[in-house]
Amino acid sequence: MKMTVAEAVIACLEQENIKKIFGYPGGAVLPLYEAIRNSNVEHILVRNEQSAAHMASGYGRVNNSVGVCLATSGPGATNLITGIATAYMDSIPLIAITGQVVSAKIGTDMFQEADVVGATEPFTKHNYLVSSKDEIPRIMKEAFYIANTGRKGPVLIDIPKDIQNEIIDFEYPKTVEIRGYKPTYEGNMKQVKKAVSIINKAERPLICVGGGISSSGCRKELEEFVEKTSIPVVCTLMGVDSFPNDSKHFAGLLGSHGYPFINQAMNKADLIIVLGARFADRSTAVITDNNEGQHIIHIDIDPAEIGKTKKTHTPIVGDAKNILEKLNSYEYTSNIKKWKSSLKYSRKSYWDDNLGKEWELEGANPLKFIKSISDHIKGKSVLTADVGQNQIWAAHYYCANGDRKYFTSGGLGTMGYALPAAIGARFNADDDTTITAVMGEGGFQMLMGELGLVREHNLDIKVVVITNDRLGMVRELQLNAYGYNKYCGIDVNFNPDFMKLAEAYDIKGYTIENDDDIEEVLDKAYSSNEPCFIECKVHPDFPTLAHWRWK
Repeated sequence: MKMTVAEAVIACLEQENIKKIFGYPGGAVLPLYEAIRNSNVEHILVRNEQSAAHMASGYGRVNNSVGVCLATSGPGATNLITGIATAYMDSIPLIAITGQVVSAKIGTDMFQEADVVGATEPFTKHNYLVSSKDEIPRIMKEAFYIANTGRKGPVLIDIPKDIQNEIIDFEYPKTVEIRGYKPTYEGNMKQVKKAVSIINKAERPLICVGGGISSSGCRKELEEFVEKTSIPVVCTLMGVDSFPNDSKHFAGLLGSHGYPFINQAMNKADLIIVLGARFADRSTAVITDNNEGQHIIHIDIDPAEIGKTKKTHTPIVGDAKNILEKLNSYEYTSNIKKWKSSLKYSRKSYWDDNLGKEWELEGANPLKFIKSISDHIKGKSVLTADVGQNQIWAAHYYCANGDRKYFTSGGLGTMGYALPAAIGARFNADDDTTITAVMGEGGFQMLMGELGLVREHNLDIKVVVITNDRLGMVRELQLNAYGYNKYCGIDVNFNPDFMKLAEAYDIKGYTIENDDDIEEVLDKAYSSNEPCFIECKVHPDFPTLAHWRWK
């Protein structure tokens, strides 16, 4: 069938069952937008291209699919970059399509020209500058395959405007063959058997899960493995929703902002089974390097991550789902009752200790606030957390599991992520899924223009902004580095009237001044099917972790 390259690009999206594309038009993508107009793909107009990438990420994360974003050349493409890098660091599949100046003018500094292929090379799985009209079907097929296989991630396709207008005989490839790209899915059986033997001998084991569990779609297999072995489960920030937080086997969050008793346990463990986690610095910094007798089994689909930060004694490269299925075919002898009882706290006791503390601070208690949000959510849900104190409060006090998902920017730590990610999730989630975006006033104001999109599409999203007139986490970093009262650049000396802002977007707004307001406001907000805005005022001295104290 004859069609333009632009029409072929959209036809490829239809072949990949893409229903929505998040983007912002411009001169270099006019042919693509004309093709969208005549297609079954719905275009969602963002207010900033960075949001387009975050929305595509949230859209795909809901059901392990691939999100798509689109931007024009130059500033449109460069605005996408932060969102692309965010997806790359968290291994989120994403297709970013950008327009480019006409082929003959590339390299001449033409109006709105930018080398987006060169700029994104460090944080895409692969990227393409289309140089021939006939290669577009192959490139599109490869892009989806690369993005959604192996260690998942973003792929960028840069298409010059002149090529978009050229005519081709379109046929979408049925298969894909990429020389040198052969992800390993099947774990080595010799290593699996070795792991089983080590597990059966362990007296103080822990399972550490990351975002790879969700990416692989193996929550069921993980739960079966944990039931068979009775090994306690800890999670990284990206793995908060990988295992039911209300399970008797779930111990809590690991890392620099994790539970103190979990970090202590990581150093006492004689076996750590790392499943679908990079074991990055914010997780491994709490583990000392001289734990004599400690054995690490690291299971990951990306061989480059195994042993990168901590010495791995038994590496197993492969898909977490495949390897868990193999591990579940064995029987295990549990000898860890003494170890489990020695863990100082459970998640519940941690909650009880911290939620029961009396704080002589004005404003609401953010720990109780997030816990109450969690309690108000019934059934399926997605909570998107921004970056900063709000992110950690949400990770600690929102009870996540397979049907209650937690999305955040864990690797890059991108402020502004939560609202657009929640919007993307809303577009792809079932109608009965509750969507909540939690952020501080700093992150919210980076991309708050997307409230217009929320209102335009009447999206049932609970937009939660925790305000404390500070960039709270940076303040704590400065305190730890330089001492008390040595702060710079962290005071938010002027905020808008958030209730008037919500009103300007025709969104119902609520303010929480103290703990007495929490239940009434959340009752109203979560009983509504309309978008709503909640400001929760917190004292600036309230710490990220309850066991931290200001001097």
